Amino acid sequence: MGRHAGQSERGALADARALAWEILQRVEAEGAYADALLGHRLHESGLAPRDRALATRLVYGTLAWQGYLDHLLAAFSRRLPETLDLPIRTLLRLAMFQICLLTKIPPFAAVNTAVQLAKRFRSGAAAGLVNAVLRRAASGWWDVAFPSRDTDLAGFLSTRLAHPRWLVERWLVHYGEVETEALLRANNEPAPTVLRVNSVKVDRAHVIAEWQAGGVRAAPTRYSPVGISLDGAGTAPETLPGHETGWLTAQGEASQLVGFLVGPRPGDRVLDACAAPGGKTTHLAELMGDRGEVVALDIHARGLERLARSAQRLGLSIVRAQVADAMQWRIPTQAFDCVLIDAPCSGLGTLRQHPEVKWRRTPEDIRNLSTLQGQLLHRLSDAVRPGGVLVYSTCTLSRDENEAVLTAFLRERPAFTVDDPRPFLPEDARELVDGEGMLRTFPHRHGLDGFFAARLKRAATRALSPSGSG
Repeated sequence: MGRHAGQSERGALADARALAWEILQRVEAEGAYADALLGHRLHESGLAPRDRALATRLVYGTLAWQGYLDHLLAAFSRRLPETLDLPIRTLLRLAMFQICLLTKIPPFAAVNTAVQLAKRFRSGAAAGLVNAVLRRAASGWWDVAFPSRDTDLAGFLSTRLAHPRWLVERWLVHYGEVETEALLRANNEPAPTVLRVNSVKVDRAHVIAEWQAGGVRAAPTRYSPVGISLDGAGTAPETLPGHETGWLTAQGEASQLVGFLVGPRPGDRVLDACAAPGGKTTHLAELMGDRGEVVALDIHARGLERLARSAQRLGLSIVRAQVADAMQWRIPTQAFDCVLIDAPCSGLGTLRQHPEVKWRRTPEDIRNLSTLQGQLLHRLSDAVRPGGVLVYSTCTLSRDENEAVLTAFLRERPAFTVDDPRPFLPEDARELVDGEGMLRTFPHRHGLDGFFAARLKRAATRALSPSGSG
């Protein structure tokens, strides 16, 4: 669908929008994730860095603001967006995002490009509709009415800041009006590209100095001592110096902190029970100086294949990948020093990099996931040796998946108690631990993805639970 580098600026912009339109259609039609699709398509597109950055911004921005854009479009169309053919619906959203939220793109350019793209669908049958709706919207979108903030706060925030109403209602109860609005706004901003330096091979200062000398804009992360933040969405991590030689891997800063919280030592035996695609697994191996053993368990074979390739590239020899369902896995006789359960979760803390998630999740998903999370904690706690460590982490802000799951587990398994994670965290990250001893990060407070993690210690001697197990 795209032309390659060396074309005119107008052609490059059209190609960036065409690629974004393709990704948006596939995300909605196939249930795919935008980040994976975008990375693959950008790699083969041949677009210049500036145009790659534009395509990235268009995809993430359109997905993040989808509910708001649909509300505006409904005011200028005789048909509701959900009743339109999927390609036209996503194209209208893409154009509206440019008209309303990207100040550097003139509205007429967004309209004209959308009309040209519409001609590729069913021989241009919908081009007239696209033209009419967008021209009306471009001349009056700012006058569209929203639910009243005074009488329907949840409705106003949900529509104006593009989040499902049920989620806004929950967050209003948990965080209040001011914090909820700040969180919603932060979720709609693009997440930075963050990499983790492989401490077994190189130190962060050396990498940053080398990149900056080569014109790559990079800076150390605030909380993680091995994180580097890239300035610019058009930079693909795999193209950076040192990637192929194992200096670095892509991993968000909050995710990096989980590895430190586990605190494995060289020579330890560690289980990462929900390991794919392997960011935390390889970080644990690096923290151990590649000495000991990390068993990486996951039900997805392709994810573990990716993990194995990453470990090989990073020069890590202690990772042992096993394809298995953790709920059915036969726990070895030899227990583990550390067990990490980075549990399957709703992902509601990662909406900056996975904005499509908020339009897919339902309250029923939360209930089902919290049940699974509790089952995983109970079963895999038996794999922790007496005196060993169990870490439970999620990338969600849902209390049903965080506090509720952990509280129920601790009540039923008295052999485990909350261990203060601060001695194991980098000094600058210790402020992220709350009064209950939990690591909590938020997009609007810390500029990080929303993570929850608890470090639990098993008693050195077995204590029986009410059910008779330790």
